Amino acid sequence: MAVVTAGSRGPRGARLRRSISDNLLAYAFLAAGIACFALFSWYPLARGVLLSFQQVNFVTDPYWVGLDNFEALLADPLFWTAWKNTLVFTGLALVLGYLVPLALAILLNELRHFKGFFRIAVYLPVMLPPIVVVLLWKYFYDPGNGLFNTVLRGAHLPESQWTQSSGTAMISLVLVSTWANLGGATLMYLAALQSIPGELYEAAELDGASVWQRLRHVTIPQLRFIMLVLLLLQVIATMQVFIEPYQLTGTTNPDTVTVMILIYRYAFTVNNDFGLAAAMSVLLFVVLGAFSAIYLRLTRRAD
Repeated sequence: MAVVTAGSRGPRGARLRRSISDNLLAYAFLAAGIACFALFSWYPLARGVLLSFQQVNFVTDPYWVGLDNFEALLADPLFWTAWKNTLVFTGLALVLGYLVPLALAILLNELRHFKGFFRIAVYLPVMLPPIVVVLLWKYFYDPGNGLFNTVLRGAHLPESQWTQSSGTAMISLVLVSTWANLGGATLMYLAALQSIPGELYEAAELDGASVWQRLRHVTIPQLRFIMLVLLLLQVIATMQVFIEPYQLTGTTNPDTVTVMILIYRYAFTVNNDFGLAAAMSVLLFVVLGAFSAIYLRLTRRAD
């Protein structure tokens, strides 16, 4: 009996040692990546949470203020204005930035000629640096000799102030953001469309389904997963809009002050208080984290 036990432990012990050796080797290869991720992701996150409870200007020594930064945020009228503007921007950006790429992808998928040219044309804005895109549209929106007002004058239509007018400022920013970012979403939709089995469309055509019925009952259900993922990613991205309002309307226009613009104001222009800016960043993180958790829970339940 003792001989059998000793013999049985030998192979098990060898397998255990080999497993530990393999895992150690794997962790050794992962160590550099984990260290970089911890240094550039986890540490800044933890540091930001710590700063939100301190009075910090990086000139004098920081000191602990507890919840005073969060109380100051709630007392600032621009706090609620920034959240309202951010939600309005997100809603408008989703109307255009979520539906337009899907429509473009369906259109590109149906083309028989010049597919490569049109795909490059759609994706070209994504390859441009964001600041170049914004400066290009800044010329378009120029109230004097800008492209858009020049076209309106040529058509004998009333000109617009575009980014300077409270009625058109936000939609002007949305157009810039949509044009700059729709290429990536379009190509993702296009890749998903090309993975749909052609037999589904053939069966729908044999059943007499119209174009709209094929789109509704075949295309959209097959794209459901990628649509849900892109919706979440676009909400997170648009809630953090910064470059467009910063370059086109500045940091003092109350009609386009967003959460990220307000964080910038707290840290670098008005207050020079990085603790207050960190508190605003923590609130944005909590809101986006809560939204993501609820969204994933609801979509998982729906599946």
